[in-house]
Amino acid sequence: MYKQSNISDYKKVLDKIQQKTLVYGDKTLMAEFRLGKGALLPKHKHPHEQTGYLVSGHIELTIDNVTHQVKPGDSWCIAGDVEHKAIAIADSVAIEVFSPVREDYLPEGR
Repeated sequence: MYKQSNISDYKKVLDKIQQKTLVYGDKTLMAEFRLGKGALLPKHKHPHEQTGYLVSGHIELTIDNVTHQVKPGDSWCIAGDVEHKAIAIADSVAIEVFSPVREDYLPEGR
């Protein structure tokens, strides 16, 4: 599958957090997240393994009660069902891959 970039595909997830599904296949889904400074992604967990890369900005990422100061070029992998949360210290852009595919991130009418 090939998908060309489209700036209108962003949807609001939480206050100051936007998400866009970039591409997906049978086993993985890749998404872009834009977090405004001060955005809070509350502690949560899901069955999906989540691998991420910070493109720009600065986030404080807590995985299983261990906090990391994430800067551009840093990456992470969160196992399924592990609690995690994030705070955007600065406006940030992150790319994340989920496996299995997150059904809630699939485009409508796919």
